[in-house]
Amino acid sequence: MEERKCLECGDKLIGRADKKFCSDHCRNAFNNKLNKDSKNLVRNINNKLRKNYRILASFPLKDGKTTTTKMRLMDRGFDFEHITNLYTTKKGSTYRFVYDLGYLPLDNDYFMIVKRE
Repeated sequence: MEERKCLECGDKLIGRADKKFCSDHCRNAFNNKLNKDSKNLVRNINNKLRKNYRILASFPLKDGKTTTTKMRLMDRGFDFEHITNLYTTKKGSTYRFVYDLGYLPLDNDYFMIVKRE
């Protein structure tokens, strides 16, 4: 029978016949290398979405909504390019959402922040 080796470090495998790695460390290292490129893109977008969500959540809501200025959002680092979905009302207003928190551009660089129930 051929000697089986760890796919990551090449050490001899002992144990189950379908074992591929000698340890959790080697398994994690192998999979991290395998998924490195695609994970960076996803991780960066998720970090931006998470930051946008924290910024929207930092504004205290009264009756599920509040208003703020574009400058306040920008000062906190809000990225207007990263949202999760759009919602258009029957009247034609388009809300931009980051998960359950959304904002609606108003006149004079004001924004209404809302929470979807």
